[in-house]
Amino acid sequence: MDAVLVTAAIFGLLLCGCSVSGVEGIGVNYGMIGNNLPSPDKVIALYRANNITDIRLFHPDTTVLAALRGSGLGVVLGTLNEDLARLATDASFAASWVQSYVQPFAGAVRFRYINAGNEVIPGDEAASVLPAMRNLQSALRAAGLGVPVTTVVATSVLGSSYPPSQGAFSEAALPTVAPIVSFLASSGTPLLVNVYPYFAYSADPSSVRLDYALLSPSTSAAVTDGGVTYTNMFDAILDAVYAALEKAGGQGLEVVVSETGWPSGGGGAGASVENAAAYSNNLVRHVGRGTPRRPGKAVETYIFAMFNENQKPEGVEQNFGLFHPDMSAVYHVDFSA
Repeated sequence: MDAVLVTAAIFGLLLCGCSVSGVEGIGVNYGMIGNNLPSPDKVIALYRANNITDIRLFHPDTTVLAALRGSGLGVVLGTLNEDLARLATDASFAASWVQSYVQPFAGAVRFRYINAGNEVIPGDEAASVLPAMRNLQSALRAAGLGVPVTTVVATSVLGSSYPPSQGAFSEAALPTVAPIVSFLASSGTPLLVNVYPYFAYSADPSSVRLDYALLSPSTSAAVTDGGVTYTNMFDAILDAVYAALEKAGGQGLEVVVSETGWPSGGGGAGASVENAAAYSNNLVRHVGRGTPRRPGKAVETYIFAMFNENQKPEGVEQNFGLFHPDMSAVYHVDFSA
């Protein structure tokens, strides 16, 4: 999540109030940076008991993948960032990765996407992303598997984000992102994007209306952009990404929101159980409607995260969970909404 902070701060200053799409439900990220978390079989049972239809894994874990067999959950499976360079340069390593983590489970696990890397663009590892995606795609096809390959970016890939129609990738990100956009467009695979209105709000709570950041349906806060009215920051950020994709040749390319959430504590501005519950429940009810730029087109979305993770940095980072490690709810989310 750290890479969203700079761009989020920009949103904090500017955006003030003064299913694949359609069939998938709301997913939840299964983070495992904790030493007191329940066993994977209990975790998967908890997903199912709460009508959560999809799960995102940040890295391959064969115990978790085994627990997912027969669960019916859609699975987004990520690679470790430290594996990107080898995945990019060694096709045999990409093949062994697929043979270890996808092929043995593919018959009983419903893989949605494989994402090569998480929030490494722009940066030192950025150049490895597209070659890694290509090698993974080739390995999956050689194994007879049609799982789509993509990557995850933070909103820090945007150089311009306000108003949303002026969204554009930064000069640092564009040379890496543009070829990835072409690769994804050729297969009709979405780009995965981490979207955090919370960080925009917490960066400048005096300028950002809380109800605008929380997707409150009763808000009077609004941003107008060329005759289009935005009543929440989530849509404004997402439409800035859509605008950037269109400028980079990705007209019609879908976006999956691979992370979004709100902390229930930890001392940050606006970090409370009440606000976290409001954000998550408003989100579940909202994303099926699409955005002003893509009205009526449901947005496949993954909440961060399933648990409060005690080995993450102290503060809000430890407090994004929907559940405590003992599997009691931090707050209730109606996933059937």
